[in-house]
Amino acid sequence: MTLYDLVAPGLAQKGDPRYRIGEIRDADPLGADGPLADVPAMNRDADVPALVAALRALLPGPDLTASFGVTTALAAMRDLGLLLGSLKRHGVEPCAAVPEAVPVLQELGRRTDMVPRDTVHHYTAWNPLGARMRGYTGEEGERRLIESVRMVFPGLVATLDSCAELARLEPYDPAFADALDRTAGHVSAMVDSIDHTVAHVSPVFFARTLRPYFESVDVAGTSYLGPAAAQVPLWLVDLTLWQSDRGAPGYDAFLADSVPYALPAWRAFHAAHAGGTSAVSKLSTAISWEAVDSLPPDLARSAAALARVLRVLKTFRARHIGIARKAYDEEVRLYEQGSGGAPVALLRHVLDLTRDNETLVRRTTDRPGS
Repeated sequence: MTLYDLVAPGLAQKGDPRYRIGEIRDADPLGADGPLADVPAMNRDADVPALVAALRALLPGPDLTASFGVTTALAAMRDLGLLLGSLKRHGVEPCAAVPEAVPVLQELGRRTDMVPRDTVHHYTAWNPLGARMRGYTGEEGERRLIESVRMVFPGLVATLDSCAELARLEPYDPAFADALDRTAGHVSAMVDSIDHTVAHVSPVFFARTLRPYFESVDVAGTSYLGPAAAQVPLWLVDLTLWQSDRGAPGYDAFLADSVPYALPAWRAFHAAHAGGTSAVSKLSTAISWEAVDSLPPDLARSAAALARVLRVLKTFRARHIGIARKAYDEEVRLYEQGSGGAPVALLRHVLDLTRDNETLVRRTTDRPGS
């Protein structure tokens, strides 16, 4: 049992079936276990006719699709998505090759309130464990990448509550620092995840073997990104800590493009907090009213806690850039941009923004008497 399995049941009790992780993983509404086990071999052989036939064979009819609840519709999208990415990797637009897939993908998107293709959630959190795991290559490196991204989601799920609480509080409130400390604990899983990736997934394997499967596909004239790790919504934390009123055009645009791929509750969180007052701005305003030589204890504790969580984010982003630089080095890369549509330069820019906010907050803890 994973941490995600421990966190998700409590959240599922709130009524969101997307947190019924075990139920989604276990579901096989299209009878896809057997056919999808052959996908790695089809991809090794670049057997486009077999992939097209598999996609066509797995498409559910209108009556079956109409019977799906949210969890089974998510599982169906997960399984069809593996074939979408596989076909695109071999230079074929899947919906051009199998046009009857379009209404099915659109209906699954409506039933799940998500985009009409698979996302990082389908590929990682909702992917079955063990022998039933869906994969493009069947290689150990791919399994390890899926595991590393799975490690992130429990913390992000829990962070939704701590960040929502933080947005309602002021830095003088002792609960402000408590919410930040919980957030730092949740986000630290991202550092563990990136370390896991460094240890088990080589940049060359990602760049040359996996990256081609994450290309965008066209569904009814709209291009949808593949299930890339870039869709992991770290912006949930950024938004509350600093981005809501201290962002920058490049990151703001990337975030706007990324939000549609998030879970409905996470999109609602963004809508509720975008344009609000960030934790950094709240702290800066509060400190500006205080004497130069000291801070009240609760305010000083809030400053220290905010600096800690920003430091965790900075650490994650610095390590992420290290991996990205190797994967997108000119001698290695097949693509100039990341699978989420952003260049490595944007990662550097967001790291700089995170570091700038951390430095601003940390300076407050260095004041005499604080």
